[in-house]
Amino acid sequence: MKRIFTCLLTVLGLTSACSQQTPDNLDVFQTKSGKTISFHALVHASIRIQYDGKEIEIDPVTKLGDKTIDYATMPKADYIFVTHEHFDHFDKEAIALLSGDKTQLITNQRCAEMLGKGIVMNNGDSSQISVDIKVEAVPAYNTTEGHQQFHPKGRDNGYILTIDGLRIYIAGDTEDIPEMSEIKDIDIAFLPCNQPYTMTVDQLIRAAKIIRPKVLFPYHYSNTDLSDLPNRLKKEGIEVRIRHYE
Repeated sequence: MKRIFTCLLTVLGLTSACSQQTPDNLDVFQTKSGKTISFHALVHASIRIQYDGKEIEIDPVTKLGDKTIDYATMPKADYIFVTHEHFDHFDKEAIALLSGDKTQLITNQRCAEMLGKGIVMNNGDSSQISVDIKVEAVPAYNTTEGHQQFHPKGRDNGYILTIDGLRIYIAGDTEDIPEMSEIKDIDIAFLPCNQPYTMTVDQLIRAAKIIRPKVLFPYHYSNTDLSDLPNRLKKEGIEVRIRHYE
């Protein structure tokens, strides 16, 4: 019999509320007005977000290595966000399975060209996509010598979603770029960590100290050893939650 419990955890003003024991791929938070928002760790950089009857999908992919996500069993998405064109973020099959008549696909210029559709957002753009959901497109790129070709500056997006007052930074594939100093008041951050494509663990820690989210989810981390990350950021007051984003 599943053990039921009530959990109210306040982390620097952020309330995480759960009414029952949740699996290690699900995290539930409360928004400013007390609504629940759920984050499902699907795989690598694919995140499913549920909020107030809405379905939000981030970089959905149907298959990565030996892992398969059956999007046909999920509701049609209200919003699909795609950060860039790489196969572990951009999957035409997943987008087709999740798309319905009312789905809004939000992406960068390159992916919209490849799909022949989509609402294009460039770095620096912002949009109020519903009464209580705002999206900002922010830079995501490589800075390390010899790595810039993976994610050149100006092409790809990260996204900041403000959902009923809760601010969520989904970084996309990036290193600890200077523009992160402009990202403020983040409640939840998803930061990538794998070489040579995104950040090292040390870079991720530097990025976290700049952004200072209340809760940090490392993602896109493949085989990177993150075991010491929670301890290294504990003194900064940043809660680290490691989920199945290999």
